Amino acid sequence: MDQRFAHLSNLAAIDAAHHIHPFSNMQKLNAEGTRIIERGEGVHIWDSTGKQYLDAFAGLWCVNVGYGRSSIAEAAYRQMQELPYYNCFFGTTTPPTTLLAQKIASRAGPKLNHVFFTNSGSEASDTWFRIARVYWKALGHETKTRIIARNNGYHGSTVAGASLGGMTWMHEQGNLPIDGIVHINQPYWYAEGGELSPEDFGLKVARELEEKIIELGEENVAAFVAEPIQGAGGVIIPPETYWPEIKRICAKYQILLVADEVICGFGRLGTWFGHQYYDFEPDLAPIAKGLSSGYLPIGGVLVADRVAEVLRDQVGDFYHGYTYSGHPAAAAAALENLRIIEEEGLVERVRDDIGPYFAEALSSLADHEAVGEVVSVGLMGAVQITADKASRRRYEKPDDIGTAVRNHCVSNGVIVRATGDRMLFSPPLIIARKEVDQAVDTLRNALDWLRDGQRQR
Repeated sequence: MDQRFAHLSNLAAIDAAHHIHPFSNMQKLNAEGTRIIERGEGVHIWDSTGKQYLDAFAGLWCVNVGYGRSSIAEAAYRQMQELPYYNCFFGTTTPPTTLLAQKIASRAGPKLNHVFFTNSGSEASDTWFRIARVYWKALGHETKTRIIARNNGYHGSTVAGASLGGMTWMHEQGNLPIDGIVHINQPYWYAEGGELSPEDFGLKVARELEEKIIELGEENVAAFVAEPIQGAGGVIIPPETYWPEIKRICAKYQILLVADEVICGFGRLGTWFGHQYYDFEPDLAPIAKGLSSGYLPIGGVLVADRVAEVLRDQVGDFYHGYTYSGHPAAAAAALENLRIIEEEGLVERVRDDIGPYFAEALSSLADHEAVGEVVSVGLMGAVQITADKASRRRYEKPDDIGTAVRNHCVSNGVIVRATGDRMLFSPPLIIARKEVDQAVDTLRNALDWLRDGQRQR
């Protein structure tokens, strides 16, 4: 064994001995061994054996401008040389932090002119959760503390974030959700729509929000939170009737509308933010991921003017923040990332060019015997695996099916994600047409493998 492979073998052993991985079964992971990713360039990554992968998932929904952008590294380096860190407490700020807030606000919409910085999307969920309650208390509505969220939604894995999310398997660990959070159904027509048309189902689940507001009492409800398109829950794209009805209901009642933009933000849907794609204006919107394309950890909350004005004029000291809120090096990296997105026209590229091509390529799988549904918006898509197309019947062990198909794709050099029996795509915004074709063809081969294996049983 040469020195390099001895080193890599040692890394795997060190990892097993000391590193607790997120969302992982450590016993199983240690038995199978950890894949060590060493470098990335464009839409590709390479592991420690030298194997190349097309990353059709952009890390974790986040590497929007692709890997290997030296100008982002250089921007962070220059900032670290000049001022590696200072906080935003006690009446201070740093130039990149302030300029980043201005840049984000310039793209967020006419009424979203303020940003509270965090280090991640999970922290952003905790932050808006507190802002919503503080806002209503400052206005004299002390009972308006309850939050309505959605089943199968995802808003991070902190205590508040996991509670806001509607994934019961997360709630089972840690005695969650915390008090004051309730959930309504998600707009997942394929699995839950029954005999209703998608349009009727969209209205039905949207109106569950109004029913829940009335049940809890408008005087007790602070906010409703939802992802414009559910990400980790399986790229659940709501029927066209859903968001207009949600918009109507939130306008009718005195509650805050929170759009979780952590995944949908910064170009993934062919708009700067998901709320722009669906034509509504949130009061609060957590952001992260594409903000820096994952190059450095940074997140935040977009805050509408009417909320910011209450924080400024009626709250006084807002006792919330993080040591690294608005970290100058992370802010410098994010500014350069946003410059790239703007100058290369990546949002427009997703809207007008690669997004439509991706939709057409992905839809070519719709006729496959193992496929029940294909959906996409921009560069965010899902392929639903089915055991029977006509009845929308699913396999008895959907997690096993999805994991097997995912692993087949990875073995053949394409990184996709499986949420249950839904295969998910979220590639970098710079992906080329030939790379879209490669990703779709690899999934098609995996589906053929699944179909042929099921027939042999």
